[in-house]
Amino acid sequence: MLAREKLTEDDWEEVEETLLAADVGVAATTQIVQRLRTQSLVLATGDAGALRELLVTELAAVLGPDMDRTLATDRELDRPAVVLVVGVNGAGKTTTCGKIARVLVGDGRSVLLGAADTFRAAAADQLETWGERVGVPTVRGAEGGDPASVAFEAVKVGKAADVDAVLIDTAGRLHTKSGLMDELGKVKRVVEKQSPVDEVLLVLDATTGQNGVVQARVFTEAVTVTGIVLTKLDGTAKGGIVVSVQRELGIPVKLVGLGEGADDLAPFEPRAFAEALVG
Repeated sequence: MLAREKLTEDDWEEVEETLLAADVGVAATTQIVQRLRTQSLVLATGDAGALRELLVTELAAVLGPDMDRTLATDRELDRPAVVLVVGVNGAGKTTTCGKIARVLVGDGRSVLLGAADTFRAAAADQLETWGERVGVPTVRGAEGGDPASVAFEAVKVGKAADVDAVLIDTAGRLHTKSGLMDELGKVKRVVEKQSPVDEVLLVLDATTGQNGVVQARVFTEAVTVTGIVLTKLDGTAKGGIVVSVQRELGIPVKLVGLGEGADDLAPFEPRAFAEALVG
């Protein structure tokens, strides 16, 4: 499309439609297309390479290149860093916990996992399997037990064992169920009786599209989300949802999941992501 000699009004509408289809969102798409049109007029260019570069630059700009994307996983003086991992069922929370643990262990840090998803059958087993795979212990409770007490115990054990970080996997609450969202708030409050929570990571499935923005908004009302992990970017996901989430909520995307493997978790880099999105 950008390689056409002269872009007509219809072509610009097609650019707009393509960005919307990639889940970039209406507000961001309008801004990007307006700036792209202005820039192409200023540069008086119809050159495909130049237009592509302009589009990548504009996308990278709306992806918030200056946002702080560091993970708060550094141990404090007298306690471990505490990371709460939240999100709806099937987004990939448990897998994300395992992958983060693997990265931290690879950096030479000690980690403890907390299986606070007591609702989903086999969730604790799945987390424990990840723990065994990367060589870290898992604290778990009875199936159907109180998730807040498991999270509390995990942080307590982590402090006693002097670990660097405690990663807590929570239940995949449906964002439409207010009682379950209240439960999530309770988990955080109970944990904070033991230790401050340093990071709350919201795991979003990239294939959910604009529904991801709705999920993110509801979760931020229940707990203070400090970062997004975007999973399942390896398949048909458009990934433009990153733009919408960051614009609307001001929460940085910190990590992206690119596959099922233990090493398929990468830091989010706006420029590289914009290039991949444009193709």
